[in-house]
Amino acid sequence: MPTYILIATILVLSVIGYYMGRSTAVARNGGKSKGLHSLPGYYGYYMALWCALPALALAFLWLVFQNSIIEGMVLGGVDVQNPSLFMTDVKNYVENGIASGGVTDTLVAAADRYVSLKQYSAIMLSIGAIALAVVGLAYSQTRVGPTLRSRPKVEKALMIALMAASTIAILTTVGIILSLLFESALFFEKVPLTEFLFGIQWSPQTAMRADQVGSSGTFGAVPLFAGTLLITAIAMAVAAPIGLMSAIYMSEYADRRVRSVLKPLLEVLAGIPTVVYGFFAALTVAPFVRTLGQSVGLDVASESALAAGVVMGIMIVPFVSSLSDDVMTAVPQAMRDGSYGLGATKSETIKRVILPAALPGIVGAVMLAISRAIGETMIVVMAAGLSANLTANPFEAVTTVTVQIATLLVGDQEFDSPKTLATFALGLVLFVVTLILNIIALRIVRKYREQYE
Repeated sequence: MPTYILIATILVLSVIGYYMGRSTAVARNGGKSKGLHSLPGYYGYYMALWCALPALALAFLWLVFQNSIIEGMVLGGVDVQNPSLFMTDVKNYVENGIASGGVTDTLVAAADRYVSLKQYSAIMLSIGAIALAVVGLAYSQTRVGPTLRSRPKVEKALMIALMAASTIAILTTVGIILSLLFESALFFEKVPLTEFLFGIQWSPQTAMRADQVGSSGTFGAVPLFAGTLLITAIAMAVAAPIGLMSAIYMSEYADRRVRSVLKPLLEVLAGIPTVVYGFFAALTVAPFVRTLGQSVGLDVASESALAAGVVMGIMIVPFVSSLSDDVMTAVPQAMRDGSYGLGATKSETIKRVILPAALPGIVGAVMLAISRAIGETMIVVMAAGLSANLTANPFEAVTTVTVQIATLLVGDQEFDSPKTLATFALGLVLFVVTLILNIIALRIVRKYREQYE
């Protein structure tokens, strides 16, 4: 049975358990819902949880460990020098009928055993999970009665589920940080930290053989940092004023009908795929910028930071405008009325009352937009190029940290070479920069929130 059908079956049994729990609790109370310890729905949830949770836990654990167990059983019957490569060939032969080392009798026998074990595992998983769900239904039904404290039990189960979800989120963050730290440490064993942070030449080459010409790579990341900051600055120079002015108009000047049309139209910009923005930047904006620059005597590259930054700024306008509009709309009307009562004009009220009161949210919106700009890849790849130039000239081609990460990880890579490990060091720098931005935004928000609340 396919996994999705098994999960759907368990969920259907859980729904059945829900209605069984409701009806059973009422029936055992003499057909009346009054007098039950909890509402009838909680008895239904009680039986549904007993049906779903054990079965889904079994399915999860089974799917996590079945591949390693099956591979161990397959490899236990053969004698090979490279077990991981052999298992890769087995899987490729099963899925595509090909193998990198050629098709041998041993490979065919191992593939047949692998397929049979997978089928047997799927059958056993289906039987075990469905049987456990049925047992959970039967057991929980015997416990359902007027005196069962079903609501506390259900709420406790939900609290444990929420705690597990938050724990998974925290552990995921910790895992990301540790993976970046460990791989970056391996990189810095091969490349000095000072060279990476302060070097001005970026050419991540690795030697395939000892006599290869130009095999010595340089990993000075300053050009990447400079390109990232340049494009981000251009993007924010476009997005911040346009987004903030749009928010002021929508929250303070536009009537409800106009606002109900303008705000969704602006938010549509955030839903457009970035590759579409990349095409727009490469095919429309970049040629226009180059033609305009040449008309006034400027030397503009066909791929420039200006073209990428402008289009990126257009893309992140909704991050500034929508969030700023929400926080400005949330400012109490009493503050506006008090300002008008003191004789202030509308513009004075906006400058001296609305904007200061909404400043924490506006700062948060701007920081979110900056983080979005720093992490953008496709627009830079298609409009700004891959050249690691250390320049502050927006008319030249530059590259960013995220573009280099994507470029270095394309294709089959060995994760023990400086060229590939450099991506983890770049990712660690991005993480630190984003963390610093969040800390700055949090401090600003706390400072002004205490002042205006």
